[in-house]
Amino acid sequence: MLKGIRIIEIEGLGPAPFAAMLLADMGADVITIHRKGQAATPGMPERSVLDRGKRSIDLDLKDASDLETAKQLIASADALIEGFRPGVMEKLGLGPEPCHEMNPGLVYGRMTGWGQDSPLSDTAGHDLNYVALSGALWYASLPGQAPQTPATLVGDIGGGAMYLVAGLLAGLLNAQRTGQGTVVDAAIYDGSAHMMNLLMSLNQSGNLSDKRGQSLLDGPHWSRTYICFDGGFVTVQCLEPKFYALFLQKMGLSDDPDFQSQFDRATWPALTQRLSDIFASNTRDHWAGLFQGTDACVAPVLSPIEAHAHPMNAARQTWRRTEGTLQAAAAPRFSTSEWHPKPSPTRGEHRQDILNEFNAQQKSVSSSG
Repeated sequence: MLKGIRIIEIEGLGPAPFAAMLLADMGADVITIHRKGQAATPGMPERSVLDRGKRSIDLDLKDASDLETAKQLIASADALIEGFRPGVMEKLGLGPEPCHEMNPGLVYGRMTGWGQDSPLSDTAGHDLNYVALSGALWYASLPGQAPQTPATLVGDIGGGAMYLVAGLLAGLLNAQRTGQGTVVDAAIYDGSAHMMNLLMSLNQSGNLSDKRGQSLLDGPHWSRTYICFDGGFVTVQCLEPKFYALFLQKMGLSDDPDFQSQFDRATWPALTQRLSDIFASNTRDHWAGLFQGTDACVAPVLSPIEAHAHPMNAARQTWRRTEGTLQAAAAPRFSTSEWHPKPSPTRGEHRQDILNEFNAQQKSVSSSG
């Protein structure tokens, strides 16, 4: 879908490489400028899943010759992705102003936690810090428990990478129409707060409380996770009355008067305890089998390895083993093209190819002039 679009990624952490991976999955020519002579990011492998489908060139941006190469690459690109603290790219001479002087149509994507211009812009932070201050972490636990979200999903990926990609794509469309580039200021703080708007819409009907465990999706016995006899877990979220009725039927509770008032908040704690006792009486796979294929909105909690082996994945091929690594396939899918796994490069693997390609383009331009 993005064939013919060139994106330069300056090596960074977490959300920026993820955004570049997503664009590469969609067919963009992503060239990652990896740091020359430095080990990969702590905790990350030499060949990262996040680099799949990209080309790699290793440069030292403090070296004049390598910096010039980076500038030439940026001048030839449709978009750039960087994830440094505000001011770092400017110190390198690669801030938006000089880059737009070289390439007026460039879409300049900036990924930070706190934004380019805020009281905390120069302050370090990570996923949990950003979503904590934005309000996105507030409902992420049961009452009385410390809020906790799946690592990176709400902040780095949801509020960060996905908003950077949306901004870049909007910027690319605008540049194609006007010839004018733009700066995309994607902050995890902003994006994770924006993601709350679906939940915040419940305020309009009085179904969102500042107290955890008392909102429409945050407190009911029919909207939570239960532990099973074997230590596994199942999720229940049968919001609509017809689905709730089917849930009660499958659980043998259709005639129980206590369960008939689905939206009576006063009954939720006691009914939660009753369901907890019932689910704890049998295994996760028993409950998964009981509800399989029904509209009762019940599903087991699987690890990625279990999800890979599940019949759902056999049909969708969402989880795949590529180069010996379990990874999720590209999303979304398109009717006009099919995604095939592409290898992840080693650092600097395509350096000479990229330089040769660029030199050939320069000679072609010179000869035609």
